[in-house]
This record gives sequence, C-alpha cells and structure tokens, in this order.
Amino acid sequence: MSLITSVAFAQVKKKPAAPATKGKPAAAAATTAKPAALPTDPDVHIGKLPNGLTYYIRSNSSPKNKAYVFLVNKVGSVLETDAQQGMAHFVQRMAFDGTRDFPKKDLVDYLNRSGAKFDPDIYANTTFDETIYQLVVSTDTAKLLDKGISLLANFAGHVTFDAAEVEREKALLAADAQQHGKTVQDKLQQQTLPVLLANSQYARRIPLGKEETIKAFTPAAAKSFYHDWYRPDLQAVIVVGDVDVKNIEQLIKTHFGGLTNPVPEKPHASFSVPPTLGTVVKIATEKDLAYTAVQMVTKHPQTVIKTPADMLQDIRFNLLNTMLNTRISETSQQRTPPFAYAQANYGGFAGKQDAFSAIAEARPGALEAAVKGITIETERAKKFGFTITELERAKQNALIQMGNLYGARDKTPSSGYLSQYIQNFITGAAIPGIEYSYNYYVNNINKVTAVDMNALAARIITDQNRVIIIAAPDAEKDKLPNEKTLFDWMAQAAKDTKPYNDDINTDPLLATIPEPGKVIATQEDSVIGITRLTLKNGVKVILKPTKYQNNQVLINGYSFGGTSLASNQDYISANFAANIISSSGVGNLDQGQLAIKLRGKQLNITPYISETTHGISGNSSGGDFETAMQLLYLYFTQPRKDPETWKGTIEQTKSMINNRSVDPGSVYQDTVTALLSNRNPRSMPATVEQINAASLDKAYDFYKARFADASNFTFTFVGSFTNQQIIPYLEVYLGSLPTTNHKETFRNLGIHPVTGQVNRTIYKGASDKATVQIIYSGLYEYKEANNIKMDALEDVLNRKLALRLPEKTSGAYSLSAGISYLKLPESRYKVSISFLCAPADVDKISTDIMDEISKLKQNGADTTSMKAFTTVEARNIQAQLRQNYFWAGYLAASDQDAEDPDRIIPHIQALADITGDDVKQAANKYLSGANLIKLVLLPEREKK
Repeated sequence: MSLITSVAFAQVKKKPAAPATKGKPAAAAATTAKPAALPTDPDVHIGKLPNGLTYYIRSNSSPKNKAYVFLVNKVGSVLETDAQQGMAHFVQRMAFDGTRDFPKKDLVDYLNRSGAKFDPDIYANTTFDETIYQLVVSTDTAKLLDKGISLLANFAGHVTFDAAEVEREKALLAADAQQHGKTVQDKLQQQTLPVLLANSQYARRIPLGKEETIKAFTPAAAKSFYHDWYRPDLQAVIVVGDVDVKNIEQLIKTHFGGLTNPVPEKPHASFSVPPTLGTVVKIATEKDLAYTAVQMVTKHPQTVIKTPADMLQDIRFNLLNTMLNTRISETSQQRTPPFAYAQANYGGFAGKQDAFSAIAEARPGALEAAVKGITIETERAKKFGFTITELERAKQNALIQMGNLYGARDKTPSSGYLSQYIQNFITGAAIPGIEYSYNYYVNNINKVTAVDMNALAARIITDQNRVIIIAAPDAEKDKLPNEKTLFDWMAQAAKDTKPYNDDINTDPLLATIPEPGKVIATQEDSVIGITRLTLKNGVKVILKPTKYQNNQVLINGYSFGGTSLASNQDYISANFAANIISSSGVGNLDQGQLAIKLRGKQLNITPYISETTHGISGNSSGGDFETAMQLLYLYFTQPRKDPETWKGTIEQTKSMINNRSVDPGSVYQDTVTALLSNRNPRSMPATVEQINAASLDKAYDFYKARFADASNFTFTFVGSFTNQQIIPYLEVYLGSLPTTNHKETFRNLGIHPVTGQVNRTIYKGASDKATVQIIYSGLYEYKEANNIKMDALEDVLNRKLALRLPEKTSGAYSLSAGISYLKLPESRYKVSISFLCAPADVDKISTDIMDEISKLKQNGADTTSMKAFTTVEARNIQAQLRQNYFWAGYLAASDQDAEDPDRIIPHIQALADITGDDVKQAANKYLSGANLIKLVLLPEREKK
C-alpha cells in the first residue's frame, strides 16, 4: 500500500572474519584512535574550483563503459518567494528547452545519440532543498562524455530562457499544478502536509507550485531566480563510472571553470520545521481512497553522520528498525493479525528532521484493532525494550550484510555511490567508504548493549512533537474515532502491552533429511557457461555459476500446467492456491512459527501458480542455501492447510472487491481487462459470490496435484557457487522429490484481446484529467528476427512521440509506448500507448499519436533513430550479461519457449543488420489498426 503521506522522500557470539583485501586495512580497525571526524573514502577524488564549484570523481568499472554524470544545485522550492512558487521546478524544466551551446534540437539530438528518451522530469528532479540533473553517458566514445559534461555546465550557467519556450512550459506546468490535488494521494497530502510540517516554509513550498503564480512567470523573472541561485558556490558535479579521473577533472575545469558567482550574492537562507508540543491528530478522508490506515509520526532533529559517535548511533537506529520490524512481521503472520499491513522505521524525514514513523493498514472494519496492534508493538519497545537474544540476532544480521557489501566492494554499481556524494554536498554527511565502515562495524558493534537500545527506544517513541493521521474513505467518515476515542484505544493498548516473548525454537526445519537421488545425465554448454543436469527422478536442472554478485544464488523452478488445468467451476479456488499455501507455513509450522524459524536467514522461497506454469521462485545467500532447499522440499512434500489463513484471505479479498467499485482507476482497469481478455470469465475480477463459493479444500487439492510430479519440473540456479558445491544439495532435495511421470502441460484457454476496432469511454471519479490507452494486438510469428524488429519499433515509437508531443501540445504527460510479444500459450503481440492529459486534449493528442504512427508506416525510421536504438540496445545487453537476474530470467524463458539460449551471442550482431525499412515493415504489419482498442477514462462531470 502507499503511505498515507510521503514527503519528497547481549554480545555477538562471533565476529565474521574480514574478507580478503588487497589493500591495507582501514585505520578504523585500530580501537585506540577515535578521530574527531570520520575519514573520507580515499577512492573518491573531491576538489573545488576557484569559483567555489565542488566536484566528486570516482573511477568504477561496474558497469563497464558507462558513467553517471550529475549536477547538484543547493536550490529547491523553499528558496522561492510567494510570487515564485513553482519557479525552482520551472527553471529545471527550462534547462531542457535550450542553452547557449545546446539549442533544443541539439540537446534532443544528443540525448537520442546517448540512448536517452527526452523527458526533463526523468533526467532532473526538484525537491524542497535541491535540484539535481542526471545523465548516464557511455564512456566508450570520448565525444559523448565530453558533451555530457558540457551539457551539465550549460544547465549550470547558460540556460537561454527563450520567450516562446517560457510560454509553452508555463502552460504545461500550470496545467500540472492545476491537476495537483485531484488524485487521491494529492488530496491526502494537501490535508496532512500542513500538519506534518507545522505550517513551516516547507509546508508552503510544494515543489510543483501554484497555477496562478506559474501563469505569471516571465522570462525576466525566471532569469532572475536562475541568476540568484544557479551559481558555482552552490553547485557540485558528480561523475562516477568507467572513467579516467584526471581526464574528468580536466573536463570539469574546462567546462565549469568559466562560471561566475553573482555580485552581490543573495544569502542562502536555511529553513527548518518548528517542533510542536504534544500530539496533533489529523483525520483525512477521501472519496476514492481504497483503504483505512493509521500513521504515527514522531519528529526529531536531524542527525547528520559526521563522527564515529554518529556512526555508532546510526548502527543503533538500524538495529532498532530491524528488531521492531521483525516483531511486526511476526505479528502479521498470526492467524488473525490485528492489521493487514504494518511497518515502523526511524530515518530521514523532511525539513531537516528525522522521524520515527509507524503505519498500519486496517483489515476491513477493524481500524480499532490496527490502532491497538501498532500501538502495542511500539509501546512494547518503549516500555520493555529488546531482549539480548533478539539484539544478538540483529547484530549478526547487520554484520552479515556489511560483510556482503565489503566482499562485493569491487562489484558495487556506480549508481550506488551517488546518493552518498549528494548528501555529502547537501548536508555534510561523511563518506568514509566501505573499507572503513566494515571495520568500524566489526570493531564497534559489540559496544551496543540492550541497555543502549532500550534507552533509545524510550527516547524516540514519544508523544511529544507527534502527529497521528487517520486516513479513510469518505464512506467510513461516520465510523472513525474522534480524538478522545483514538487516545482511549491507544491507552488501553499500552495498558495491555506485555514484554516480548523471544520464542527460540532449536528444532531443525526439516526433521528427517531425505534419501538423495542421483544425477544420471550431464550436458555442458561452454558457449554461455551453463550445465544441464537430469536427476534420476526426472527433474531437470540448469546451472550457471557466476561471479557477478557475491553470496547470491537465484532459484527458479517451473512446470507447465498452472491454473489453465482447473475447471471453470474451480478456477477461483485454484487461483488462491499458491497464495494460501505460501501464507500458511509448512508441515507443523504455521506461518508465524516459520517466520521465527527463519529469523536471521537470508533467503526467500515462494511457490507460485500462473495461468500456464507453476513452480518455485526465490533466492538465498550461500550460507543459507541448504535451508532454502529444505523449504523448497517442504513446499513440495508438506504444504500446510490453514483454515484461519483462508478465512482472513477471503475476508480481505471481499473487502477489496467492494472498494473497487469506488476507485476510478479500478473501474477503468476492469474495462481494460475485459477488452484485453475478450471478456473471458477467468480474466475478469472475481465477484463476492464467486469468492464465497471458493473452497480451501479445492485450493489445497489443486496445489497438491500441481506439485505431485517433480519429473515435469526444470530448475534454474544462477549465482555464486560452483557445480561441485551445489550438486550434492540438488541430489538430496530435488532428487528425492516425488514423481508420477504424468507428463502434464498447460491448456490454451484462448484468452486474448477482442478483435476489430473498439472505442470505449468510462466516466468515473472527480479528477480533472483523462487516462487514455491505445492498444493494437494480433497473432505473431515468434522468432528472433521479428523480436528484434519489435524492440526497434518500440524504441523508435517512444522517441518520436516524446519529440512530437512536448512540441505540439501542452497537456500530455506520462506518455509511453510498450510492445510485448510472447510464444505461449500461443504467439501473440500487443502494442500499448498510454498517456494522461486534460480531458479537452484527448482527441488532439490522439490525433498527433496517429500521425506519428502514419509517418513511421510511410517513411520508416531515420538513420539517427536506428543508430540510437542499436547502440543503446547493444550496451544494455552487454550490461545484462553481467547480471544474475538477467540470466535467471533468460535461461528459464528460453527453456519454456524451447529456444536455444546460445542465441544471445549473435543477437548483438543481428542488431547491426536492422534498418529503418525493417521498422517501416513492422509498423505497417503490427500497427495496421485491424485490431485497435481505444480506452478513455474521464471524470464523471464530463459525461453528457
């Protein structure tokens, strides 16, 4: 679920041995020295130009041939005057409308050649306190990297503010601001932010701005704001990637060295949120809200980590979050939990504040239980603190996670460093680096005691400077508590709170280890480095050992069949089967007991049943792999039937069905589903009557039948292992699975979109925007050559639409085109173009889209677009080839589609052979309009 509101944003038994390191251990390993400030990571080069601009450069080859190039400005919406509300975001947008060295056409051409879709709100972002521009640049071409840094320098000091572009951008952002407040979350935010931010400057300066102020903007006013705040002493350039540090430093000096600060400089004001006494309660209701929830937010002054003492305190906060959410998770696994969903966290908030926040979504008609449930968990921590044993587990978990990060430090993606450097520039937060951090954790986590943690919980979980928000649908307004009743509920819960019982069960997860089977056939594929195994019971296995990420094993297993094998009468029960089993525990352990049993384990194993397949998906660390395999074995052999879990799931499902009728998006999506499935009853949302007719016995029996024959299964394992290490576990836990040699497969149910041309308009809700989808579909010949053409068509279509619509219209946003194609259960394709706009602009924007499609049919794709596609696609594939998750999905899909997985190698060469004429042919074939659906969601007031 969404948060109610979102603002911008005992002793350890044994220390883990430090992973092998090439360099000398960081100074933090010594316990005698306690420096006044944390050191700075020596692998990041930090400098400052004479004009005051700061720069951060780090050479990092993961991924290869790619660099992240950021411009960070200490300017956000809080610096705006009343008349400038929305100006920070407006200036951010104007940067993409042309600069001194990059007129808009050249800027768009550069982004196209870089493989980027033109969208100012993807490559830049404005918040309360900063504006950040971000580019991802290929480093295998020196000119692209040079121009990328030059472009950021132009954003930093050379935006032109063309008068015509100012007017166009004003119209667009004024329309966005006018739309703000129309969505459910917007309306909740408008009610809650003034309370959460205590009517401070932050509460009055939402980055989107106000329609009336935006309409009054002039080029002179925009230039004035830009002149005041876009200045080198408030700017930083961050470059992280596969780069040469000295070369980047010289490029920064060349392109940014000429920027100057204004004289005189405007004082850079600092704002904060004043604390409030006691607790403020806010009841927020909204017609289309689909849930009821409570959120408790206790605000505290912001802590910026600058010293070792700060780091130790941050460790305490992390341990508190881990332990408290572990308790909440265990409560959620109870047969009748007090809430549908809950979490608690201490961390950064807004307005130079941190906050302790606890949120709980109520089960249908049970707000009181949710309030009391989350109160009990927070009060338990406040009153009684934490046990030594749970603190020890949390410490071990923290050390394992830190050890994993340290062990994989040479594989840290470049993107993983950016937020650290941004925060160092904005707040002064230290960046000591993983070497220091790891050694600090190992040498200092023992200093954290249960007494410390209990005192910390008592300090941050308080009724001072606290805001409690109740959010609910308008229909629930009369049932909501007043302030007194809410406090009475909480007082009663606090009174009833008892100390936490740390249930420690030492029994093994699997009491008896099964007799192993044997590998009877092995086939090596040296082209892509995989091994195929066949076990004696018929189970097939595909192994791909990698070194892409340390301590990660991805586990997937599938068999054909799925819910397609259920009768129409039993389909609803079958559709619940996997969810019920995965929520019920295994063997003699209910879900709560299983969660306790797996505490501290790094694994996730989940059974699934889709329309055409069923199986297991998950992952584990190397150390927990055997436990993961035992859990997999139990889901096959000892699935658990839990009537209480069934009852709770049915109850929640019926509540969701009732809420769908008041949610405009759900009503619209139901129509989309109906048309995309040709009204097949299996694809339509279930009714309350159908849910009432469903049966736990049928769901359980259907699950058992699907997992009764392992001989139909193929498992894929990808990650940090060797075949020699993993095969013994596979022989034990896969080789012993039951088999019947039934040779089961799926049924083709013929579920596909309606044929012909369909126009449908739905009137629902009060939002002043239209939601539009244009969908082409049909039969498809699934093969590599066609798939590449479809990928090219999708890419080119997105580029053309992104170029056309911002130029010709001012109302379209969230525009995207997506193309999907599949082989099973039958080869089909779907092209979906979606966008949001003002109701009056639906026809105009639709016409522009059709015009661009017509041009593609007539002319195909130009050389620049094709080069952009082939270049970026090749880079993306090269990056994917070094990712475990890519290989796990690719190998499983190749096996299901009976495709040769080695085809990925010649795929990049095949990209070079595709032409603009191929895109033309694909556009004419797949965008013919023979099967065309147009769906529009409009507010009810538009209905004639």
